[in-house]
Parts: sequence; C-alpha cells; structure tokens
Amino acid sequence: MKSDIDKVKGSNNIPNHLAIIMDGNGRWALKHNYSRTNGHKKGIETLRNVITECIEIGVKILTVYAFSTENWKRPKEEVEFLMTLLLYYLRNEIEELNKNKIKLNFIGRINELPKNIVEEINRAQKLTEENNRLILNIAVNYGGRAEIIDAVNRIISLKLNSIDENEFKDYLYFKNQPYPDLIIRTGGEMRISNFLLWEMAYSELYFTNVLWPDFSKEDLYKAIYEYSFRERRYGGL
Repeated sequence: MKSDIDKVKGSNNIPNHLAIIMDGNGRWALKHNYSRTNGHKKGIETLRNVITECIEIGVKILTVYAFSTENWKRPKEEVEFLMTLLLYYLRNEIEELNKNKIKLNFIGRINELPKNIVEEINRAQKLTEENNRLILNIAVNYGGRAEIIDAVNRIISLKLNSIDENEFKDYLYFKNQPYPDLIIRTGGEMRISNFLLWEMAYSELYFTNVLWPDFSKEDLYKAIYEYSFRERRYGGL
C-alpha cells in the first residue's frame, strides 16, 4: 500500500501556496520538561524540514506565522528570546536559504521591530530577491486586522474615492502573490488567530493536534494528501 508521501508525490493537486500557523512550541516544551525557549529552538528545526519537503513536492510559496502583533503580550523574557532567535536565524540561515534559491520575504509591521533586526531583514530580502525556487514569507509582528488597517490607511493617503477587491489586494503586505490554497494549523487549536484574514477567504483549512516541534514529514504529507481530494468551488455550485 502506498504511503501518504508516495501518494502526494504522484498527485497533480499540490497547493501552490501553503500557509502554516506554527502552534505548540510552548506546550511541547512543557510536555518534555524543557523551558519554552527550547520549544522555540525545536520549532526552527521543524521549519527547516518543512521548507525542504515543500521544495521536494513543488510548493512554490510557503507562508509561516512566526510572531503576531499580540505576541508582545507574552512574558518579556520570552519575547526577548524570540527576537534573539529571529536575529540568529537571519544571520546564520540566510546563506543556506540563498544557496537553495529561496526568496525570503517578511510581512507585518516590520519597521516596529528592533533596528538591528530590521537591518538584517532588509539584507536578507535584498540578498535573495532574485531567487525563484521557493518564496518563504515569514509573518513577524503580523496581524490580519493590522494588515487590513494598514491597507486602508494607504488608500486614504492616496485620496482614492473607491476601489474593488482586486485593487485592494495591491495594498496588502504581499500584493504580487496568490492567496493561500491551504492553511495548516498545528497544536490542536481550532481558530485562525488573526492570520491572513483577507487572504484566507477561500483557502482550505487543516487542523492537527500535533504540536509544531513534533510536526513531521509524514504529518505534512498527510495534510496535503487530504487537501488533494477537496473540491474548491469558490462559492459556486
């Protein structure tokens, strides 16, 4: 019998744009009697593996929810560690990402982040801007409502009287990319948590109880295999 991995690799229905809410790092750490910081470190390893598999099966765009506008409410020590981890990722992973022809793109209120992180983000985006094997969108200081408000404020500043849905897309954080085909949330929660509120209108949703650090190659392929059988109607019959 074929595994989900073999079935997916033989499928013609692979999501072009996959988005993931990477939830469960803290609970994974608690479960294993580790600090929450260890959970976040393990989560980075999982992300590396997911990026590799997305390239393997032909996903063209991967968007991950790394840090929300609400995450600033977490304990100061955890927030500081997450910023340090982001800085480490930018400085130590970027050469490998570039070598693998991955284009790095950050979405969110980036300019509100610490100056040294903003500088590294700009450097990483510039270095990888011509790559086309995979677009990796990392949502940092991101909120779906904030994205919509920022778009509206840009429209107001241009003194436009009216726009349609297609024109509105031009004012969102990643205007030149298609909307997500599939959104996966790990960790067992059954909510969207302010992620891609405009973009997800017709995305397929997949929820799993697997905590993000435990999210394996097999879990990814299981989600995509289930997606391959869904019929997307976009409101039609």
